[in-house]
Amino acid sequence: MNELDRFKEDIDLVDFAGSRGYAIEERESWRGSVAMRGPSGDKIIISKGSGKWVFYSVKEQTNGTIIDFVQRHDGGSLGDVRKVLRNWCGSTRPVPLSQKKKPKKKLGITKKDRGKVQAEWEKTRFKAAVPYLTGRGIGEAVLTLPRFFGKCRIDWRQNVIFPHYDKKGLCGFEKKNHNFTGFAKGGIKGLWFSHCFPDDKSLVISETAIDSISHYVLKPSETTRYLSIGGGMNEQQPDLIRASMEKMPTESEVILAFDNDKDGERYTDEVTALAPPSVIIRRDKATGKDWNHDLKTKLGLN
Repeated sequence: MNELDRFKEDIDLVDFAGSRGYAIEERESWRGSVAMRGPSGDKIIISKGSGKWVFYSVKEQTNGTIIDFVQRHDGGSLGDVRKVLRNWCGSTRPVPLSQKKKPKKKLGITKKDRGKVQAEWEKTRFKAAVPYLTGRGIGEAVLTLPRFFGKCRIDWRQNVIFPHYDKKGLCGFEKKNHNFTGFAKGGIKGLWFSHCFPDDKSLVISETAIDSISHYVLKPSETTRYLSIGGGMNEQQPDLIRASMEKMPTESEVILAFDNDKDGERYTDEVTALAPPSVIIRRDKATGKDWNHDLKTKLGLN
């Protein structure tokens, strides 16, 4: 390993950015990535993917390693960068004022790129009236409810964005539009969640966020929370689903609202096997192929 590669792996970029006046934004940081804001107001997302520290600038839409970070702030040649980082490695560094009394988040090494996912998520925005969702029977009145407010956004292409979370925080997001379904580059599927409230007594689990919201529209409940798997389950989702069920009060009802097909039955069996004894499992089939199909049929949109 050459010297520059060693710098990229060994120097904690959160510490280094802190020495340049960047402060951690706790509310927007997760175990897999740390958001920091600089003295001039620019925001960066730092993560450690494949063993190397990397950053993404939300404002400038630039990215790189600690080498790029130093050149971005100090200019100079690679030789100048080496001098700065050699000095950093060999000196006793004071803790920046912005970081005192704040425990620094420990980042896990991930094969995926959470920093990039977080940076892309920062570019999206909430919009209550979305043509794609309106065409599927989900309008402003639903999306502005406390249960669902902010739980989907749009990007610059007007794709609807549904965020996914795992135990480390934001891990990816689905992208939906007319004749288009995608997923965030560098992301991995976790679970999409509605907002959860202390008085919740039921949990609806479906294949897509759109089906979960459609289930609410067709069967409104003020004490039900919702989650979706975003299609077929990956290896981390079963643990996340079980953890979500375990968080429900004893004798809560878990409603399995998967599609009315063979895959839906398979998911029903898989989730039923994951259920802790503290909850009651119930299958709720749509009349048509899924809950959004039922909603569109009711509204005359099919």
